[in-house]
Amino acid sequence: MNHSPHAPLPLDIPLTMEVTHFLAHEAFLLDAHRLDDWLDLYTQDASYWVPLVHGQTDPYEHSSIIHDDRTLLAIRVAQYSHPRAHARLPLTRTCHQVGNVLLLQKNDAEILVASTLTLVEYRKERQRVWGALVEHRLRRAASGWQIAAKRVDLVNSQAELDGITILF
Repeated sequence: MNHSPHAPLPLDIPLTMEVTHFLAHEAFLLDAHRLDDWLDLYTQDASYWVPLVHGQTDPYEHSSIIHDDRTLLAIRVAQYSHPRAHARLPLTRTCHQVGNVLLLQKNDAEILVASTLTLVEYRKERQRVWGALVEHRLRRAASGWQIAAKRVDLVNSQAELDGITILF
């Protein structure tokens, strides 16, 4: 991945399958508009970052498309879910396709995972396709994996994006 200096770890089939299932579950929750359940996947100290600049290494040195902590993510979810969010009606339909899952780093508590994302969005008679390189820093919890950090590098991040109404 362009933004990660890490080479993939040697293949660990059981762990890769477990992590791939977790990422597919995250995508399912987003596509099903189960945003409260999606938010529950995030740790209390989580970050969600969509850089603006290709290869950006720090969200504080450049503007970002999105740079949220857990509190801001909760506000974003509440706004998306609010019954009077007329600007979001009709609801956007999405199809998140996660692929090329690679384990980059791991220790006893966390794992760094790279993947690719193809996202089809349909709203108001318009379909858009998004592509991204994604990194998740996952943390083991008693209930399973949780997302400690998610970085979504859109392939067209520096293009005119014409309003983003979805979560990646």
